[in-house]
Amino acid sequence: QVQLVESGGGLVHAGGSLRLSCAASGRTFSRTVMGWFRQAPGKGRDFVARISWSGGSTYYADSVKVRFTISRDNAKNTVYLQMNSLKPEDTAVYYCAKSNVYGSSVPSDYMNWGQGTQVTVSS
Repeated sequence: QVQLVESGGGLVHAGGSLRLSCAASGRTFSRTVMGWFRQAPGKGRDFVARISWSGGSTYYADSVKVRFTISRDNAKNTVYLQMNSLKPEDTAVYYCAKSNVYGSSVPSDYMNWGQGTQVTVSS
């Protein structure tokens, strides 16, 4: 069973940067797709980015493409989300999760959700 803990959120001005981390426990981390999602108040959970188990393949939502970068360090059982040029509309709780479905951006294909980390971008 993989347990995930997100960290790195906070309050930042528009145009600023944050780096989120997702630390995983469990031996199956390196063989899973990992994804980042976000949920703004009153809205559903939206896909942000995913990365293959090797780190060689990444995919982003159009809204964050170019600005965000997902990466992973399997030796440290950690996935990262580098967020640059942040906008107020990026404000949300950010979650990481794992999936056994390659190429999926659907929340229902992901499991072992972390507790989330709040990102707030002021204008």
